[in-house]
Amino acid sequence: MTKITANHLGRSAFIYIRQSTADQLLHNPESRRRQYGLADRARQLGWTTVEVIDDDLGRSGGGINRPGFERLLAAICEGRVGAVFAIEASRLARNGRDWHTLIEFCGLVGTVIVDEDGSYDPRHPNDRLLLGMKGTMSELELSLFRQRSHEALKQKARRGALFLSVAAGYVRAGRDRIEKDPDQRVQDALRLVFAKFAEFQSVRQVHVWLRDEGIALPVACHKAAEGRSIAWRLPLYNTVHNILTNPVHAGAYAFGRTMSKVSVEDGRKRVNRGVRRPMTEWDVLLKDQHEGYISWSEFERHQQVIADNATGKGSAAVRGAVRRGELLLAGLLRCGHCGRKLYVGYGGKAGRYYCRGALVNHGTERCISFGGLRADHAVGSEVLRVLKPLGINAAVKALKAQTSETSAAERQLDMALQQARFSAAYARRQYDAVDPDNRLVASELERRWNEALQVVHRIEGEVAALEARKPAPLGEKERRHLMQLGADLELAWSHPAATAATRKRVLRAALHEIVARIEGGFIEMVLHWQGGDHSALKLKMNRAGKHRWTVPEDTLSLIRELARLMPDQQIARLLNRAGKPTGRGNGWTKARVCSFRSHHGIAVYREGEWAERGEITLPAAAQIIDVSVMTALRMVRRGIIKGRQQCRGAPWVIKVEDMAAYREQKPSRRSLPSDSTQQSFTFQ
Repeated sequence: MTKITANHLGRSAFIYIRQSTADQLLHNPESRRRQYGLADRARQLGWTTVEVIDDDLGRSGGGINRPGFERLLAAICEGRVGAVFAIEASRLARNGRDWHTLIEFCGLVGTVIVDEDGSYDPRHPNDRLLLGMKGTMSELELSLFRQRSHEALKQKARRGALFLSVAAGYVRAGRDRIEKDPDQRVQDALRLVFAKFAEFQSVRQVHVWLRDEGIALPVACHKAAEGRSIAWRLPLYNTVHNILTNPVHAGAYAFGRTMSKVSVEDGRKRVNRGVRRPMTEWDVLLKDQHEGYISWSEFERHQQVIADNATGKGSAAVRGAVRRGELLLAGLLRCGHCGRKLYVGYGGKAGRYYCRGALVNHGTERCISFGGLRADHAVGSEVLRVLKPLGINAAVKALKAQTSETSAAERQLDMALQQARFSAAYARRQYDAVDPDNRLVASELERRWNEALQVVHRIEGEVAALEARKPAPLGEKERRHLMQLGADLELAWSHPAATAATRKRVLRAALHEIVARIEGGFIEMVLHWQGGDHSALKLKMNRAGKHRWTVPEDTLSLIRELARLMPDQQIARLLNRAGKPTGRGNGWTKARVCSFRSHHGIAVYREGEWAERGEITLPAAAQIIDVSVMTALRMVRRGIIKGRQQCRGAPWVIKVEDMAAYREQKPSRRSLPSDSTQQSFTFQ
């Protein structure tokens, strides 16, 4: 008894065609022809309406989104499908969920399934059992294929012999090893990337510098027709990042650096490939497998710097990249009370460091907050003290770098020009070798030659422009000045040409972290150096309301005392003669003294204050004891008469009672002799 009835023939026959990969589409055309040939078989069995569904060519049947299969299920549910044709069950589905869903829907609406072995009606228990077994075997077959291939790949990877692709900078040397690309331009371009990262300490800054200088980087291109080739392009951020994070450039072989994550969305499996894994979870890591562009220790330092710069990932342990801003300790400070990283806040020109972790997470007050200028100065001085012996070496290296024959950008352009001239010469040889009468070939070769000459002309212009922008070499005076800066790091640190970004890089090269806490009005900082050592700093905090424009305490005390002795105009003159400026470094005036007194609550000088306190000036004391002012001054300095002076140039203050005590102790003058003939000697 046939399973195909008139009811089935009255509906449409659907031919489902699928091949799993693009490689099968390219190299297995016979399988695709066999599947399209099912349409002829459907017509031979009596169907007049045949629809072909080939939307899923190049898609796996393991459960990912397949629009063609979804369209087939929709047509079955609508009752429009009399039979589903496929070569085998694996073409319809490679997972049990899709396969059994198809069987269930076909059984509900009476649709038969036809393959090369026969036809099956899911409503019959025997056919349903056989279809279920075929689906299970297809799913098991896929699992076995995957397991075998994965284990074979892993076995080869454990030997360091599996190369699915080769990164730019390397070429295959046999089937199971690689070596450096012999192209010198490729090697120098990669070395330039690593050198600039060591200088800038930021992937983004290296990318921006390469784009600004117009330096192209090599990119490995894989084309089925041409094979692997190297293309030169202006770099994208991902290009620079991949060069810096690929362990192959450190001479290591790595396998399993990425993985696939599977999720279910809208009832379908979604595979997210290329998810990066931590280095500790890589399947294979073999060091010193081939010649590298950097050492493995340099590679590890680069990864640590890149991880420290990744502030966007929400980790509180990273320092962050060097950014704009005058405060130097951003990213290095950590709160000694709660362990969170300190943030930077700017108000005007000054900035502050503060911990807001408790405020954000718990709604409590901020742990600590302190001004940045004093902390930056103290830490900078400590770092300069430690790095002082290295100053001369840094100056010598700077001279060598400046006196090098060509810069990195010039070298890259020179090699690009050499390659462009070779391409132009090669295009010319091809043009000269062809028969001029064969215009179909000669015109194309002439066009290629012209394009190569245009590239040469463009690069020559770039070389000339770069040469025009090249700074003049250092003269003898500049060399001596640079050596002087190397010998005196403090002078180099405060030099106008030294930017905040440069100072930050110096601090980060020397320091790993700074733990700060506030105790008893002092900022206590523990400096953790890169070598593992640590040292402590202790800074006194300013009182509330005190800022960097505040006058020193001794000046405040002096003005407080002088306000009891003289008016504001005389106080201003005295302070200017004594070399005591205002908080902003200006000279004193009557108005400034008056404003300062008012701000600090110091009363103005009044006439008669001296008499109220029982005090007199030095001239008044000299008049009382009937001596000259200079004599009285010598007597005060010798301690014969008690007096006090607030500062040099201030008036001497003498107590009236001290003068009375002196007069009582002073012996009386001897009387003149009674001899009237005795003469007195008078000085002229």
